Amino acid sequence: MRHLAILGSTGSIGTQALEVVSEHPDMFEIYALTANNRVDLLIDQAHRFMPEVVVIANEQKYPEIKEALEDLPIKVWAGAEAIAQVVQMEPIDMVLTAMVGFAGLRPTIAAIKAGKAIALANKETLVVAGELIMSLANEHNVPILPVDSEHSAILQCLAGDWQNPIEKIILTASGGPFRTKSLAELATVTKEQALKHPNWTMGAKVTIDSASMINKGFEMIEAKWLFSVDPQQIQVLVHPQSIIHSMVQFADGAIMAQLGMPDMKLPIAYALSYPQRLTNNSERVDFSRFHALTFEEPDTKRFRNLSFAFEAIRQGGNMPCILNAANEVAVAAFLQEKIGFLQMSDVIEQTISAASFIANPTYEDYVLTDREAREISSRLAIKT
Repeated sequence: MRHLAILGSTGSIGTQALEVVSEHPDMFEIYALTANNRVDLLIDQAHRFMPEVVVIANEQKYPEIKEALEDLPIKVWAGAEAIAQVVQMEPIDMVLTAMVGFAGLRPTIAAIKAGKAIALANKETLVVAGELIMSLANEHNVPILPVDSEHSAILQCLAGDWQNPIEKIILTASGGPFRTKSLAELATVTKEQALKHPNWTMGAKVTIDSASMINKGFEMIEAKWLFSVDPQQIQVLVHPQSIIHSMVQFADGAIMAQLGMPDMKLPIAYALSYPQRLTNNSERVDFSRFHALTFEEPDTKRFRNLSFAFEAIRQGGNMPCILNAANEVAVAAFLQEKIGFLQMSDVIEQTISAASFIANPTYEDYVLTDREAREISSRLAIKT
């Protein structure tokens, strides 16, 4: 029985993780659930899974959830500090970090220092502070198991082959909803169009990241840290069918690929139960339906954010942190219809040029960098 803390339990990954837990009650028990704002759903989850603790990040929502759960033997906490504390509680075996954005960094560090296994769904943790996170994980002998379908695929491809050198990692990308649109067409796309991903069902922020292809840049940075490879060893290929979730090429030229239908419950379950594979009733790949699996190079002239990510990791230091903060602000502005789709790239590019570069940042530097980059990009989003 693994005791789990799920950070971001009301989001897309969190809710699907709870489905996996429901399907395997003999293997998992929920010890803690956290959410940002969605009080009603968190209350429902608390009634269903009866965790020891629930935490609502938005402290203004605390009275509502406290009152709703006062008749149950559940501790109710609030705020970012409480989330960082709950992950350290002794009974917890694994922390699923499904929070969105920079906010996931602090509790992930706290969980690693407490010796908890990490099921990582928060891209920003490794994007912002990959070197720090991997150093802490090695120091505390903590496994970091990726939940992203692409990194889970790489992990599965490496099973039994860890001793063999990796020549290349091939990260596949669906290309998002605008893969075939011209620059002129991209200039006029709407929020509603951007939120309609052709293959995956995800939260709003991740869906927009996919549409702009910065998510694939973030995944490249994650792969660098998770699998100890150079960015030059990582190739991004657009694979519209989303059946091959990623591939690994070894020194002898052999390529291993992991295939499956677009369904996040598989990589979630693999991370939670690693190295065991759990049975599930998800849709299987029927090759008679797929007459061709196609691939193409990404167009970094139309999707500039992908090239920004490669440049950020080349420079290193706090540059990926700047990139992440600028993107979070730009995506929020786009979702609020303050800026257009292509203007997100303009905000990011100008923020990267204006923010202070630190070659060897500490955790405190990351916090200050995040704040500075958000201030710069917020001003740019207003002007743009």
